[in-house]
Amino acid sequence: MRPARTLAAALAHGPVVLDGGLSNQLEDQGCDLSDELWSARLLADDPRQIQAAHTAYVRAGAQVVTTASYQATFEGFARRGLSRGEAERLLAESVQLARCAGESGGGGEGWVGRGRGEAPRSPAQPPEFWVAASIGPYGAFLADGSEYRGRYGLSVRELERFHRPRIEALAAAGPDVLALETVPDADEAEALLRAVEGCGVPVWLSYSIAGGRTRAGQDLAAAFGLAAGHDQVIAVGVNCCTPADADRAVPLAASVTGKPVVVYPNSGERWDAERRGWAGGTTFDAGRVGDWVASGARLVGGCCRVGPTEIAELAARVRGRSA
Repeated sequence: MRPARTLAAALAHGPVVLDGGLSNQLEDQGCDLSDELWSARLLADDPRQIQAAHTAYVRAGAQVVTTASYQATFEGFARRGLSRGEAERLLAESVQLARCAGESGGGGEGWVGRGRGEAPRSPAQPPEFWVAASIGPYGAFLADGSEYRGRYGLSVRELERFHRPRIEALAAAGPDVLALETVPDADEAEALLRAVEGCGVPVWLSYSIAGGRTRAGQDLAAAFGLAAGHDQVIAVGVNCCTPADADRAVPLAASVTGKPVVVYPNSGERWDAERRGWAGGTTFDAGRVGDWVASGARLVGGCCRVGPTEIAELAARVRGRSA
């Protein structure tokens, strides 16, 4: 069932709560994500786990469920021996799993269970939810860490050709919004904005940043500015960054674009590529949401290592502001 309001209309009314990191919730449920397809592997191998992870966030109070398509591409599925038709089916299923989780997250018919490590159900479930189809960067397909560097050696036109087929397939599946997320490079943002033209679905554009610049080292104000004149873009901001970087980026995105801001940082822990593990302590604090909203944020949530417990705390603070 589609929501009564568009997401853009909801953002005009006030802040909306996003979900948290899909991969960390799947790992808490006991899933192995060591494959190059990462969480997208489970679309083929164990979709019930994906729906259970989505459900955990809906129960925590998330109003936007983000699909497991971040690392799902025709090229990546082809490496696994899947045909184009099979890949299209899995991309469409990612949207349906998210939609079903939102509809049944209160424990009604179709609920597939509660994942290990899931937070208690939020006491007041949101009256509406929206499905965001995740469009990860080209580097996510490469699965070599280049999604945090950008500068792949491809032209804007080549990147547009890569992204367009997946965008068309996901748009056809009927999400409420396309999440152009974890974008490390302004050139790739330009390619994505070209690729979504004519798809008929609104989008948000979210950069991955470090130290106040894109991961590729570009000026962040100029990167945000690429979306300023696009009516299809309903929110602009950052994700998969430190909470401190998010604090600085939110007012900048608002001032440059005049659009609602989307912000969903990581926990603050640092990925150690050599040891294949997370290091350092968490700095994610749901209390930051007040400053984010005051600075123009309207889509607020978490990314890597931010789970249902943190989203429940954030949702409670958003509800408190709206009361």
